Amino acid sequence: MIPMKFGEIARIIEGELFGNPETLLSGNFIFDSREIQNGDVFIALSGEFKDGHEFAPDAFKRGAKLAITSKGVAGDHIVVPDVLLAISKLAHNLRVALKELKVIGITGSQGKTTTKDLLKSVLSISSETIAPPGSYNNEIGVPITLLRANAKTRFCILEMGARHEGDIARLTQIAQPDVGIVLNIGLAHLGEFGSRENIARTKGELIRGLKNGATAILGTYDEFTPNLASGLNLKVLHFGEKPDSNVRAAHIEIKGGYASFDLVTKQGRERVELQILGEHQIANALAAAAAAISLGIDVRQISEGLSQHTAQSKWRMELHKINEITLINDSYNSNPESCKAAIQTLRQLSQESGGRSWAFLGKMHELGSESNSLHKEIGEFAVSANLDNLITIGEPAFTENVSSKNMLFKSVPDWKSATEFLVGIEPGDVVLIKGSRAEKLDQLANATLEFIEGRHYGSVSEEERGERQ
Repeated sequence: MIPMKFGEIARIIEGELFGNPETLLSGNFIFDSREIQNGDVFIALSGEFKDGHEFAPDAFKRGAKLAITSKGVAGDHIVVPDVLLAISKLAHNLRVALKELKVIGITGSQGKTTTKDLLKSVLSISSETIAPPGSYNNEIGVPITLLRANAKTRFCILEMGARHEGDIARLTQIAQPDVGIVLNIGLAHLGEFGSRENIARTKGELIRGLKNGATAILGTYDEFTPNLASGLNLKVLHFGEKPDSNVRAAHIEIKGGYASFDLVTKQGRERVELQILGEHQIANALAAAAAAISLGIDVRQISEGLSQHTAQSKWRMELHKINEITLINDSYNSNPESCKAAIQTLRQLSQESGGRSWAFLGKMHELGSESNSLHKEIGEFAVSANLDNLITIGEPAFTENVSSKNMLFKSVPDWKSATEFLVGIEPGDVVLIKGSRAEKLDQLANATLEFIEGRHYGSVSEEERGERQ
């Protein structure tokens, strides 16, 4: 952050300071006391189950220089009525003060974190760039990411998620992005918003909140996203695989589950060789490329950054190859679009390996009244993809009225029950683990890794293998 005195911070957030107003601060703002480093600021947030004030002593012990609180604590602190609102005020103040800082906001039904990671890889080649770790995309993550910026920071990339209408509008008001990216409008959080039209309106808050002359980066993969900037005084770049897209992919090839393509732009054409798994990553790469172009980055640098990028965020299409078995760990989250994309990648890899495909699919949450039909649709999609084995977890609707003579179908209540099928996995097979985080499929992924790491196939007879089928 910009170095600031305690007194100046107290004035901006309209709080009561208990400490020396002349003390200078330049650390990061942290809400988890375990992550505090010397000189940081501890944010004492009060939630439904935990009161952050209880962790203030631990924060100061670890080196916190100041705490932002809503009640008194031992140590230098500023008391405000609403800690989260105070941090948002401070972040907005900093954003306005940093005239040279370019802020990029990213939203969409899926792909936000990967696009953020890709764009950071591109922009970091030439200039200091900050972006949130993981998926810090809410009313906490956006301001604390902004507060990491200083006079040397040229680019700040922010994810913007929403649970309710108005959430993204508030984040946009705080951050005042120069570039707004909407990747797609899908079915994630359909239960919360009720319809794709409502989802589109909510994601569109980012574009409607941009200042005149800012740039909107819009995907062309659904009927809503391309039109979100209609009637607005904005520069617009469309990305996709259609010939009329401003930034597009041509001559696409998929090998080993990884995509390569020609990045075609008005500024030039360069080959991109992605190192993140899945054909669906092309769209995320194009979004990052379009944003970089709008910020004046050379196409060759964009190609270099995209091609050098490797997976940064945990449990998102992680690829493990052990004992001739391939495991795709995509257990961070799931929705209908991302689940289909993961199944397509599973099919491609199993076709290349010549082994069998195993899909362990967990329940997709927040789909509302459409939940049963959307889970059934995924089951039917798995059949059409000619998968060999489908184990569904926590949701019988996946396999409701779905049948296939060539596929093993099993529905189990939880991830532990799914582990009984691991014994059937053999060398050459490809395994996908995909589900919403509430289903705890990260634990199934860990159990699968342990199983295939410890499996000694040489000691298993062909007859025993056959019995396990």
